[in-house]
Amino acid sequence: MISRDVLGLRVDVVNTRPDIDTERVFRRAEAVLTLVDRYQPARFAHLRRDLARIFVERYPTRGAFMPETRTCLLELTFMANESFSDAQVASTLVHEGMHARLTALEVRYGIASFATARARHERICRRAELAFGYAVPNGEAVVERALESLQLVDEAVAPSIDWQEAQRRVAQVDRARG
Repeated sequence: MISRDVLGLRVDVVNTRPDIDTERVFRRAEAVLTLVDRYQPARFAHLRRDLARIFVERYPTRGAFMPETRTCLLELTFMANESFSDAQVASTLVHEGMHARLTALEVRYGIASFATARARHERICRRAELAFGYAVPNGEAVVERALESLQLVDEAVAPSIDWQEAQRRVAQVDRARG
């Protein structure tokens, strides 16, 4: 694991893929954080307060928030993939950062937890993505994805995931790559 401070946030990268340049991942992290800071400085301040770190590793989804450690996970290949814009990657950070904000509010004010209000939380996070997509240049893909997600029924916007099966599939893809 390689760790760095990037704009006041700890970023840890576990790079298990020889085809991915770890320095590229750190440059992407800086670009993504810079976008959030420039176009939504209040949200960036919340990220710095609500997250202990950003952890980048191979994972079966673009991003996740781990409340026990206040960690935002961003998926390694998503971070390195040039076909996704910085705005798209930043929108995932914004989404997971909103989970962190909601968790902080749950603790402070006793509002409904994610476990009991999954679809509601996901929609709040998608609305945060939407606002970011409207604020940032070239945010059209972010807006489109967020709007599509907001139209989904509860079970589709916040699906139950078999994480063991998802991890197995990721490992299978990586093995096939050689």
